Amino acid sequence: MAFPEPKPRGPELPQKRLKTLDCGQGAVRAVRFNVDGNYCLTCGSDKTLKLWNPLRGTLLRTYSGHGYEVLDAAGSFDNSSLCSGGGDKAVVLWDVASGQVVRKFRGHAGKVNTVQFNEEATVILSGSIDSSIRCWDCRSRRPEPVQTLDEARDGVSSVKVSDHEVLAGSVDGRVRRYDLRKGQLFSDYVGSPITCTCFSRDGQCTLVSSLDSTLRLLDKDTGELLGEYTGHKNREYKLDCCLSERDTHVVSCSEDGKVFFWDLVEGALALALPVGPGVVQSLAYHPTEPCLLTAMGGSVQCWREEAYEAEDGPG
Repeated sequence: MAFPEPKPRGPELPQKRLKTLDCGQGAVRAVRFNVDGNYCLTCGSDKTLKLWNPLRGTLLRTYSGHGYEVLDAAGSFDNSSLCSGGGDKAVVLWDVASGQVVRKFRGHAGKVNTVQFNEEATVILSGSIDSSIRCWDCRSRRPEPVQTLDEARDGVSSVKVSDHEVLAGSVDGRVRRYDLRKGQLFSDYVGSPITCTCFSRDGQCTLVSSLDSTLRLLDKDTGELLGEYTGHKNREYKLDCCLSERDTHVVSCSEDGKVFFWDLVEGALALALPVGPGVVQSLAYHPTEPCLLTAMGGSVQCWREEAYEAEDGPG
């Protein structure tokens, strides 16, 4: 006889603190998973970038070459390269294995808030307080960007890239989506300075956080408002938001020391995770598992679901 299929379990939220990494690089400005979620990058106010195995809590390499604090970083699809941007207005391309600077791109007139590779890691896109997004060719020796997107009327706080689209959030209160295949620009007005924006994992929606302590879920193609999520505090800082690994929950940092999880469809608050006494500056969600990294002060916390057992015993 055939047994009935077990019901799929509801999504588990990461709420068990596994590890705390004392990063030793001043304030951690951003924490980012690599493409497969095995490693993470931390961006420090001491001008360094560090590569970690977050579940083990081990430091693998330190990257030094910025002249001022590092504000964002990203890894390439094959884990061979990193890019970073910071307060020195520079965009840096790194070789992961050697720790060496491969290229340093200069051209922004202000600090670089956000960096991303394209899918093939042949181009780095950087967004700056100077209101522009610049596209740098990693393989060319030319010092100038191959393209500059300067539609924003104020600083660019967030840039995300899919295979043929660029999504950008700006302090001018607009989310702009560039469709590179069609050569079109779509713009949605939110009205409050935007701190972070991202695609949903299924590519159908965009999530936008802004300084009115509200996250908004928009239909990517029509701009229709699908949901609003409130309860967290975001009035002053550029804070991260994202969707959980299966698009079931909306996740956001907060200035009151917590990370908030809302049910994506119902909009109800599912969990307010207490991280500590300061501002949760940055977060990163694992691409395939219920695993969350949070950054507060000089440390990074690694969270898993309650049922998770660490391979090497309790951390």
